[in-house]
Amino acid sequence: MRGRVSVRGLEVFAYHGCLPEEKERGQLFLVDLEVDYDVGPAVANDDLSLALDYDSLVREAHSVVSGERYDLLETLAVRLARLLSERHRPQRVWVRVRKPQAPLAHTVEWVGVEVEVNGSGSPDREGGEG
Repeated sequence: MRGRVSVRGLEVFAYHGCLPEEKERGQLFLVDLEVDYDVGPAVANDDLSLALDYDSLVREAHSVVSGERYDLLETLAVRLARLLSERHRPQRVWVRVRKPQAPLAHTVEWVGVEVEVNGSGSPDREGGEG
């Protein structure tokens, strides 16, 4: 039985970006995750230890986003998706990294990048704006 754990709007202050001021000052990033996995064993036993722990997902995502530095959001999103795929062996991982304070010529709500990897960690599709 396929199920999905979703995390929306994880706030992380970090130092990703190509511009010197982004690398020096940092900014807020918002991370959204979806992880598909077989919920059957957890449901059959009503057992948290058999489920995908969303607190672990949040902690792991926060650690990667805050602890590593990348010029491109694409690189960050793929790194995070592959890490979650390797650690949890899900059927699918989808990651969106949003940058609400991107230094742009015009005001926008946010820019971001989305990536999706299958259970083996291979990209299925990638797209967005970095």
